[in-house]
Amino acid sequence: MGGVSDMGSGGSSGGNEGSGKKAAAPWIRTRLRAAPGPAIALTLLVLLTSALAAAFPRAVDTYEDRGLRHAVTTAPARQSVVELTSDLSDPTVDPARRDAYARPALMSEQYRKAMALLPEGLRADARQSAYGVRTIEPFAANDPWLPRPDGLPPRFSLNTRAALPEHSRLREGRLPRAEAGAVSWRTRAVEAAVTAATAEALKLEVGSTVHVDSPVQSEDLAVTVTGIVEPRLPELGYWSVEPLLRTPGLKVEAGGADPKRYWVAALLLAPDAGPAVFGIDPRPELYWHFAPRADAFTASELPTLRTRVASLEHGPDLARMSAEAVPGVRVGSRLDDILGSFSGTLGAIGPVVAVAAFGIGTVASVVLLMAGGLAAARRTAELGLLRSRGGSLRGIAGRLFAETAVLAVPAAAAGWATAALLLPEGRALPAALASGAVALIACCALPLRAVYAHRRPRVHGGRDDLIRARPSRRRTVAELTLLVLAAGAVTALRRRGTGTGRVDELVSAAPVLVAVIAALVLVRLYPLPLRLAARAVARRRGAVGFLSLARTGRSPAAALPLLALLTALTTAAFGGSVLAGIADARERVSTLAVGADARITGPKALPPSLADAVREVDGVREVTPVLIDYDLNLHDRKGSVSMVAVEPEAYARLARHTDLGAFPAGILKRPGSSSTGSTGPVRAVASPSVAERLGPGTTRLSSSAGPFDVRVAAQRPATPALPDEGFLLVNAADLDRPEPNTLLVTGEGMDTAAVSAAVRGAGKDVVAQFRSEERAALADSPVQAGAGRVYTAAVVAGAGYAVLAVLLSLLQTVPERRALLARLRTMGLTRAQGRRLLVLESLPQALPAALGGALVGWAAIGLLGPGLDLAELATAPQRLDALGAVHLRTDPWSLLLPALGVVAIAAAVAVTQAWWTTRLRTTTELRAGDAR
Repeated sequence: MGGVSDMGSGGSSGGNEGSGKKAAAPWIRTRLRAAPGPAIALTLLVLLTSALAAAFPRAVDTYEDRGLRHAVTTAPARQSVVELTSDLSDPTVDPARRDAYARPALMSEQYRKAMALLPEGLRADARQSAYGVRTIEPFAANDPWLPRPDGLPPRFSLNTRAALPEHSRLREGRLPRAEAGAVSWRTRAVEAAVTAATAEALKLEVGSTVHVDSPVQSEDLAVTVTGIVEPRLPELGYWSVEPLLRTPGLKVEAGGADPKRYWVAALLLAPDAGPAVFGIDPRPELYWHFAPRADAFTASELPTLRTRVASLEHGPDLARMSAEAVPGVRVGSRLDDILGSFSGTLGAIGPVVAVAAFGIGTVASVVLLMAGGLAAARRTAELGLLRSRGGSLRGIAGRLFAETAVLAVPAAAAGWATAALLLPEGRALPAALASGAVALIACCALPLRAVYAHRRPRVHGGRDDLIRARPSRRRTVAELTLLVLAAGAVTALRRRGTGTGRVDELVSAAPVLVAVIAALVLVRLYPLPLRLAARAVARRRGAVGFLSLARTGRSPAAALPLLALLTALTTAAFGGSVLAGIADARERVSTLAVGADARITGPKALPPSLADAVREVDGVREVTPVLIDYDLNLHDRKGSVSMVAVEPEAYARLARHTDLGAFPAGILKRPGSSSTGSTGPVRAVASPSVAERLGPGTTRLSSSAGPFDVRVAAQRPATPALPDEGFLLVNAADLDRPEPNTLLVTGEGMDTAAVSAAVRGAGKDVVAQFRSEERAALADSPVQAGAGRVYTAAVVAGAGYAVLAVLLSLLQTVPERRALLARLRTMGLTRAQGRRLLVLESLPQALPAALGGALVGWAAIGLLGPGLDLAELATAPQRLDALGAVHLRTDPWSLLLPALGVVAIAAAVAVTQAWWTTRLRTTTELRAGDAR
């Protein structure tokens, strides 16, 4: 033991102390070579924990960034674009100067300046951005050959959109031309191009001339179509910001008892023909559209991005844009609405995900502490000898910290690198801090445990006896403090919930605090049943039962394993219930969207052969034909409602299957309805709003299936055919012409491809909608899908760390068990009895932990469930109103499976250890002078 005497100074010496030479074998290398197995195990544990810790913030950043970009790119282009406009409507402005403003030379220069002045982080996508001059309102064209659906002339909007050749393909003719500087507001003839859709709807051809009315001048503007173009990428913002440029539309004339329709379309002028717009519209508009580059957006900069958008619309950036790019410019955008909606989604999802982060983080930390405790217990004799020979606590702690850091720091760095490689997106700093925290816990666990155990030199370690142990006052105060924190966190979560828009650490740690309190309570109560069981078993014959209870009661480290197991089981139960709640909510939303497992609809009556063909498809259990009349007039001037005509028996089964307004089939059957010539009103089931409008009496109504008298017999909030609308449900047999236009199909695992093939054979206007596809679409959102994957990973990781906690708690007493079994074997204990002893010794720790974990998980869900709303995690924002609040509910499988798994794993490890131990030779364990 050379060098032990100078542990306090941190030096080490070899056998030739007088020569002053350094030891040939340094301390750290010697210790690592002496125990390579524990060193490798610690390295792998730190590597895995560091990778998970670094992966969590990067995974959150990844799905949040992708969700933000998805929200911007999938929003209508009109909402996401940043629009700069200038109307030049001041009558005092010289017309010649206005012509100059509308020419492409000045507008392109202003376009480049404005793009350069966009705030940092709000970069524009040049492929989807554009500028030009346009009329604010469309103007009529009275050419008699133009189509007039209801006798009204079509109206045209004039637009000089730049870069038309780059964004279109020429189908016929040529692109419009205008000589630079030759067109003014007095010009009466210009050229234009139209899209193929506009040409088809308005009967336009190359060479057609449209005369647009001019309220500014007496002579109309003659616009000659020189080319028909096809948009290259019609989904891009270039064409989608103003859909009229791409596709004409029918509008209804406002006012009048008999509304009339008219066509509205766009004529694409040459950029140099911009001044001609002033000869048509007294208040034309210059515009610059900038489509944001969503790939540059990150969720971490969302508040800053919203501030920049607000500054561009109403703040300093607007003033700068007006001063340096476009004088008197106005900036408008609904991008902030998109960002605000997404920020609300993150505010609702973040606290729920944080609950999983706190749970798995606590379990991982406890397992690292247990690993340090196992190493300290394994080296108790060595450290005790060092202390007895003058080693200082600082020197011992420094040595242990150094030899652990040699393993933990590179392993943590490798874990961080692995997470960065697997998840290339996301911020580096939070992941590095998480890996650093793992390395710090791993490095400090062994030194702190060793310093605490050997704070006083002792010759022999006193035997830990949990049965006779009495908690200290400091421990009591600490436990009461944790109890107060847990009670406050639970109360805050129940009162405020998680929908505060930010992560509250205390609220998110509520399940962990509940598990900590339960672990402390269980540790305090743990000796009581052991005492009673030991007394009862002591009176019985046989030593196996008594020995197992006696050794379990003297387990030296019961608190940390229980804390790890209870926290892991609570996290698993909580996370499993969250995932089950999300799945249930998505089932509900998809059922509300479809009304059955599949829905087949057509604009008119469906052929009877279609229902027969669908019934033959594999997996289809029942096909329910219904007639839906969406325009049933109740004669109360409050708008029309929808009538659903059904076959009562089949539809009642469907309502029970979907849990949407279940009712007994007899409600819809009027007395004597099966006999010829029966009279009396039709009995109906109505939504509350429709029932209130109809009242308690009989009402005469006219539908597409014929006139009938109706009386409301019952009310239901929803029905499968129309889950989200006001409805009137009647018996189809009571109507004159109940020809079904909808099929509601039920069946598990139906062949959707075969159903779609049958639908295609019924006509191009008949469409099929499947609940499975609706449910899958809900999980396609990057935010919901990413948060669900993170929660699933947290549950799996928690279960894995629970297994590690069981293994570490059993490995800590392996040497003592071997020595005890060897001694008992010399006293006549058989191998079978030895195996039974080791198995029985492990169960008193695993059973209370499993039972306590299930109870704590159930209690945590009951306490915290009302404060959690899972709707944002389950579905898209536009479906929230139909879904309502989704609260946490207890999932029995999430409670029972992890608890049973802990017991099974503990028993399996004990059986394996017992089998291996009993095969060892007794002489290998009982050595002369061994003090174990």
